[in-house]
Amino acid sequence: MSFMGSFQELVAEGAAVPLDGWDFSWFSGRATEERPPWGYAAQIASRLARVESALDLQTGGGEVTASAPVQPPLMAATESWPPNALVASRNLPLVVRAPDEGPLPFRSSAFDLVISRHPVVTPWREVARVLKPGGTYFSQQIGAGTNRELTDFMMGPQPVSDARSVERARADAEAAGLEVLQLEPVELRVAFFDVGAVVHFLRKVLWTVPGFTVERYRDRLLDMHRHIQEHGEFVSTSTRFLIEARASGASRNVGGVIHAQQATSRHRPHARSQPG
Repeated sequence: MSFMGSFQELVAEGAAVPLDGWDFSWFSGRATEERPPWGYAAQIASRLARVESALDLQTGGGEVTASAPVQPPLMAATESWPPNALVASRNLPLVVRAPDEGPLPFRSSAFDLVISRHPVVTPWREVARVLKPGGTYFSQQIGAGTNRELTDFMMGPQPVSDARSVERARADAEAAGLEVLQLEPVELRVAFFDVGAVVHFLRKVLWTVPGFTVERYRDRLLDMHRHIQEHGEFVSTSTRFLIEARASGASRNVGGVIHAQQATSRHRPHARSQPG
C-alpha cells in the first residue's frame, strides 16, 4: 500500500465510525490512554449501591452508570445530544432532556447523589439545588489544557483557559454553597498509533479542535500521518481531576422529583435536543 493510499484509507475509516454513545472500544490497538488512579467506575458503583436516589448529569450513552451492579430505586440521567440520549435510554431507566448548562428539570432536594463523568460544563448552582441536604456531587472532569499537544499540532499554539482548572472548580462549587471534600488532579499519557484514530477522536471529543472536519484539516492530518509513520505514535497529555462536594443547609421542599418535561425511558418516545 502506498503512503498516500494508507493515509486516505485511514482517514476515511476514522471519518466513518459512528459517534453515538460514549464507548471508546473502537480505539483498541489504535490508541491508548493512561487511566486515572482513583477508579471512577468502581467508586460510582459503590456509591450508587448506598443511596436511594441518584442523578447522572450529561450521561453520554449511560455506559458507566449502567455498569454498576446495583442501581438505586430512583436512577435518573440527563443528556442533551440526541444520538447519545438514544443509546442512554437503552441503558438506563429514565433519561431526561436537559441543556448541559441547566436548568435541570428536577425539584429541589431530589437526590442523595449527583454524578457526572466528563461534563461539558458543570451547572454548580443547579447541582446544589437538586441535592438533598448532606447529599454529594461526585465527578471525574476534564482538566485545563487537556490534550494540548494534539490541539497545538492541529491548530498552532493555543492559549490555555482556566475554565476547566481545579482552582475554578473549587471556587465555583463553593460559590454555589457546596463544601469541597476532595479535589485531585492528574496528568495522563495518551498515544495515537494511526491517523484514523486521530480523526475519530477529534470527531468524538469536539472541544479538542473546535470546528474540526477532515476537509478543513487535511493538510495537518497528512503531517500527523507522516509523524506517526516516522515515530510510531503521536503522544499527547490528557488532564483529569476528581472532585467531591457536599451540600449543606436546611431541607427544601421537594414536592416530587421531575418537573413537567419531556423524558426518555425504555418505554417512552425519545426526546430530541441540540448537541451539548
